[in-house]
Amino acid sequence: MKPELLAPAGDFEKLKIAIAYGADAVYLSGTSFGLRAKAKNFSSDDLAAAITYAHDCGVRVFITVNIFAHNDDIDNMSGYFAFLKEIGADAFIISDPGVLQLAKEEAPGVEIHISTQANTTNYASASFWHSMGASRIILARELSLKEIADIRTKCPPSLGLEGFVHGAMCMSYSGRCMLSKYMSDRDANLGACAHPCRYNFRLYAEELSRPGEFMPLEATERGTDIFAADDLCMIEYIPEMTAAGLNSLKIEGRMKSAFYVGLTTKAYRMAIDSPYNPYCIDLLKMASHRPFSTGFYFDRPMSASEDTSYSRSHDFAGIVVDVNGGAIVIEQRGVFELGDTLTFIQPKGESFTHKIKEMQNENGVKISRAPHAKQKVTVHLDRSVELMSLVSR
Repeated sequence: MKPELLAPAGDFEKLKIAIAYGADAVYLSGTSFGLRAKAKNFSSDDLAAAITYAHDCGVRVFITVNIFAHNDDIDNMSGYFAFLKEIGADAFIISDPGVLQLAKEEAPGVEIHISTQANTTNYASASFWHSMGASRIILARELSLKEIADIRTKCPPSLGLEGFVHGAMCMSYSGRCMLSKYMSDRDANLGACAHPCRYNFRLYAEELSRPGEFMPLEATERGTDIFAADDLCMIEYIPEMTAAGLNSLKIEGRMKSAFYVGLTTKAYRMAIDSPYNPYCIDLLKMASHRPFSTGFYFDRPMSASEDTSYSRSHDFAGIVVDVNGGAIVIEQRGVFELGDTLTFIQPKGESFTHKIKEMQNENGVKISRAPHAKQKVTVHLDRSVELMSLVSR
């Protein structure tokens, strides 16, 4: 049986992109109680509309309520789960036992998924959460496939197992980090991480033979980024993840761009549905990313490459928002101009390139350059193109 493909939805546009590009389910948050407070997220009205839109497309919606709650948070959650049940949420993603209890009281019958923040690393813990009413465990990212297979064998078949398949990794155990709070007074465990682990650091080691003297250990002339883990990429190992017993494969990235969401969802949709195609990795490299690794899945320690800079093979140029015969409308997300060769990544069909020879602005006036964010530009193609195709250069 194919695993579920679970994609991030940081806002309504990304939700639509994730669904168009093949997600079976999406995960998102309201404006409070989720661990990505800096994402745009969804107001109460938007949550209801998002769930309706997703359900109309046959896609399930999981709501993150996975902060490490303080007393005031518990008080402020009163009524929240009942509201989420009323608007049709399919599951809650929770890390705190008190929050779990509140969810069970207010929204009986809604699935509870235990967040990776709960650090579930063994079958006994997984079985405990199941006994408390959880239907799925989002396993700690520090587990190997061998350990996951053991958990699968020793837990009830009714307990689903979810694992991350792609995206940013955290230098702290399953994201339990105080570095952001210490350095910027933004608490990662309440959803406000400033990602200080991505900064450049210099590490000094005191040698026993020379007490008090510190020697710089430099990976490059800029210093070392030992806190900055490589990105996870398991695109070549879907069969191994499925064989280990994972029912759901999760893409990280609610704060990433719509371009990233579309590319990663399409790549993993292809990899799940058919034998691995090297084009999948080409798709993943189009969007901004750090060096790729397989994380902890193969008993190797998570790596942090010497070159920790972000790279991408393409720039995000826009999204196809209207199609009228050969005339298509692109909503601009990055500057492009006459003579540029644009790549069109379609939600379902094959990608193709087209050289721009003519384009008009919203008023039908010919222009040579599209410099304004979200301006609508009409170009003419000699072939069909799907709505919500991603345009890059």
